Amino acid sequence: MWTAALKAVDPESAVRKFVKRDGSILRIGRNRFNLDKVRKLWVLGAGKAAAPMGRAVERILGHHIAGGFLITKYGHSLPLKKLEVAEAGHPLPDSGSVAAGKRFLALADRRIVADDLVICLFSGGASSLLVSPASGITLKDKLLCTKLLLNSGAGIHELNAVRKHLSKIKGGGLARALSPTRVVSLVLSDVVGDDPATIASGPMAADPTTYDECLAILRKFRLLRRIPPAVRRRLDLGAAGKIGETPKEGDPAFAQNTFHIIGSCAQVCTAAARAARRLGYQTLVITSRLEGDTGEAARFHMSVADEIALHRRPVKRPACIISGGETTVRVRGKGKGGRNQEFVLHCVKRLSQMSVPCVVSSLGTDGTDGPTDAAGAIADNTTLLRSIQYERSLLSKSLRDNDSYHFFERLGDLIITGPTRTNVMDLHIVLIG
Repeated sequence: MWTAALKAVDPESAVRKFVKRDGSILRIGRNRFNLDKVRKLWVLGAGKAAAPMGRAVERILGHHIAGGFLITKYGHSLPLKKLEVAEAGHPLPDSGSVAAGKRFLALADRRIVADDLVICLFSGGASSLLVSPASGITLKDKLLCTKLLLNSGAGIHELNAVRKHLSKIKGGGLARALSPTRVVSLVLSDVVGDDPATIASGPMAADPTTYDECLAILRKFRLLRRIPPAVRRRLDLGAAGKIGETPKEGDPAFAQNTFHIIGSCAQVCTAAARAARRLGYQTLVITSRLEGDTGEAARFHMSVADEIALHRRPVKRPACIISGGETTVRVRGKGKGGRNQEFVLHCVKRLSQMSVPCVVSSLGTDGTDGPTDAAGAIADNTTLLRSIQYERSLLSKSLRDNDSYHFFERLGDLIITGPTRTNVMDLHIVLIG
């Protein structure tokens, strides 16, 4: 099921399905471009899938590409012929991320002109990999804000709203820098709802959020007194109208922009469901837009599994429940893990109480779950009993400490795939025998 799901959002295949060339005529979706009338063609990209997306574009356009620059996560690059690829930090940005931001803006300012055509390739992770702090803000300031919001359980929309207002490149900043050049963005969506303004923090999209909203988000998580003074000062000045807002809908910066989603979590869920049906499971896709607290999401899935086990509804056994999306973990402990491992950990006790065979797994489609080398984890009816041989209270201790990684590592139940070079959120699968 995982193999089928990942194949459905293979970055190179996704680009090849969407981008076609017949001689000098380039077709991207419904858009047509005569390359003979384009001064130069540039390719810019950021994200965990930037390298394979770039390779696909190279194979389609070849010598038509004047040049370009891609930034991806450490360990995710590929050797390319026309495009330069660099690596930077994720999930937290580093100096490589800042260097990438400078490179993007320098190309926009010094080399790319109005008669050119730019193809932008964005995928999950771009928010961290492509960074250009606003005036008066340092990388250290941004890192602290990101860490505080992540550990407080902020959703991706909330996190990105703040990021945009501390950046020169996010929230439409790149569109403003490239304007009036024609730009086509090809995007693998890693956010619920596939919102262009949220994916990669919307460098080429109008930003509906405001400085006031950023302050409200920080107030909600009680972080106003913990954020760096420079950040608080910028947000206060922006809310008072003393600093210009990010570009909104109707801004001239977006007049020459087109935006295409070429891969999403919905495709992952559909492909996994097809594979499950071929294997003989009665299959139910709950949603491809799962959000909210990870523990609550896990408990809901186990409630559906119980209903199937006891009452054979909403589908009969053998059954497969599938969902996709991106939940959030509120970090209270000092353990190691990620939201996929945490999701499975919250299912362990309920699994031990079920009267029929049941398996739960959760996978980050990028092959990385939080700051770990695991993509996720897997558990079944025996997991709790097997954990007791190491320590009777291992489950409760691991839940309390947010230490899902070491729990599943002991049992040999981590899922380690290495980089998949795609990223369309997470896939959860529950099998009921």
